[in-house]
Amino acid sequence: MLTVVGRDGTPLSEGARAALESATLVMGAQGHLDGLPMASDVRTVATTAFAEALEGVDVAEEDVVLVVDGDPGYFGVVRELLEKGHAPETFPATTLVARAFSQAGLPWDDALVVSAKGGHLRQAVNACRAHPKVAVLTEPGAGPSELARALFPVTPRSFVVCEDLGGPKERIVYVRPAEATTRPWNDPEVVLVLDNRHALGEASWVPGPVLGPAGWALPAEAFGDGPGPRPDVRAFVLARLGPRVGDMVWDVESGDGSVGIECARFGAAVVAVDRDHSACARVRENVRLHGVKVAMASGDIRSSAEHLPEPDAVFLGRGGPEAVQVCAALRPSRIVVLATAGEAQAILDELGGQGFAADAVRLQAAPLTPRQEAAEPVIVVWGERDARTPAWRPSRTGRPIETTPALPGVVEERS
Repeated sequence: MLTVVGRDGTPLSEGARAALESATLVMGAQGHLDGLPMASDVRTVATTAFAEALEGVDVAEEDVVLVVDGDPGYFGVVRELLEKGHAPETFPATTLVARAFSQAGLPWDDALVVSAKGGHLRQAVNACRAHPKVAVLTEPGAGPSELARALFPVTPRSFVVCEDLGGPKERIVYVRPAEATTRPWNDPEVVLVLDNRHALGEASWVPGPVLGPAGWALPAEAFGDGPGPRPDVRAFVLARLGPRVGDMVWDVESGDGSVGIECARFGAAVVAVDRDHSACARVRENVRLHGVKVAMASGDIRSSAEHLPEPDAVFLGRGGPEAVQVCAALRPSRIVVLATAGEAQAILDELGGQGFAADAVRLQAAPLTPRQEAAEPVIVVWGERDARTPAWRPSRTGRPIETTPALPGVVEERS
């Protein structure tokens, strides 16, 4: 029989104690094995690589207990065991995330919970850029130092770093990202990444951050009278960009930031890039009006690209084949470009030459009401890269991105 027992520092349940007392083999981190109610002759294995350790063990003949942190069914070992064909009985404890927020004195029904484990550090960082209250499950090499280096100094946040939750060496540390990059850490399990201005979200009927928008392709009036993609064009662009939580989207030369703002409403992290100072001012104003998080980089994409966070999706409102070449070389998953008739074929060739499956369409909306005028056709070129294709990433040098101003009446924090 296979049993999984969660620990959180509180006394074990009767079922968990009974499973341990009758066990013939107990596995877990060394700190979890200490002080357990086990028979004197029980075999123990200090490991957290449970799937590998169970190979060759006949769980039908032995009573095997795995001891883990918190709730093994929440970002825990239960999923992996089920995938391997096991059917464990579980005795969960309080989740690490619940305990972390309890220690911080905050509700967490409005929090976004992500895992930086298994190579997902970049997605976790993007989630922290876009959302005001994020719990990040960590591992060595993807902990507070790495999160802080990615967020500082562009994204003002506070960290609550939680080590050995429920254990004898429990430590809760409140730090700013600048300090988190240099402090020594003892294998923290959870880092709460908070925007203190919005750390107390609104009550909702579902757990997690505020649900996505009820609609998109907002009317042109929602973004002022500056140049920008029409709503019908924006709807098609958003469909091809596919913004989602954990993504980094570049909105390049859109004129009013409308594409980036709508991507941010879907939960993606966004950087708007424009070389025109008046366009940058429009983007900042629209960001304030819509209450989303968009970083602003002033300059030409050809000189700015190497300093920006790695993109998952790129929108180019203009720039031609040269700008497309710069962005495509970074190997995002998706690129969408507004092109002139004379540029379209060159852009298609550039995307195809860099390994993207590329296509193009001419969009034109035909109004049915007399008060509307027929819109000029717009050519949209897009490319998608197979996610399984290895991404080539050049060496990148960081440069602070200009953050958009705080919402009216709010003093912006800076690290």
